[in-house]
Amino acid sequence: MMKTFIFSSTSRGLPVLGYRFENKGPEILVIGGVHGDEPEGVTAAWGLLHELMRKFDYKLNLTLVPEFNLDGIIDKTRMNANQVDLNRNLPTKDWSPEARTPRYNPGPKPLSEVENQGLVKFLKDYKVKFITSLHSWEPMININGDCEAEAQVLAAATGYKVEKDIGYPTPGSLGTYAGLEQNIPTITYEIQRDMNLGDVVKVHVPALLKMLKAYEGKHVS
Repeated sequence: MMKTFIFSSTSRGLPVLGYRFENKGPEILVIGGVHGDEPEGVTAAWGLLHELMRKFDYKLNLTLVPEFNLDGIIDKTRMNANQVDLNRNLPTKDWSPEARTPRYNPGPKPLSEVENQGLVKFLKDYKVKFITSLHSWEPMININGDCEAEAQVLAAATGYKVEKDIGYPTPGSLGTYAGLEQNIPTITYEIQRDMNLGDVVKVHVPALLKMLKAYEGKHVS
């Protein structure tokens, strides 16, 4: 049975909705739309939700947030309404106030943004064990923490490469905060930018379903 709840909110006061499927098993989070100008990740998240609503047969507690940066999605911008990159705003040890360009603005201080405050609270309250964050850029499955097996399932389904380093510094990112510092294995799933959205659903939703089964097989006896 699925439950809809308010996962977080935006600086404009809009609710960020989460969709939760409860069962006995580890806590899993799948999140899309961290960057509002990456519709491929949002589309994959909604497609995954559709399939899970049709049939949920996983021994997992799974929460799906398709539109995390809702203000950014509405505005079609990478940043939120405060012009902050939510994936540079988390309270990592390497957080920096400097940005390579305005698109990577980390905000005035770590965790300044209400969206991320809700995310961090959820991770702590629910003791999340595994995260998949859906983005779009160059095709890549970036891993932080012990999630190589799950990443290889995605790689086999998509032909994407698995990388431990995305290729440039990402202070304040979810992968660093959760995957490296909080010991929550995190996959940053970079779908091909500008991929046809119908093809996103055809290719990446089945891949995500296989990944969830692989995680279940590894972690649920």
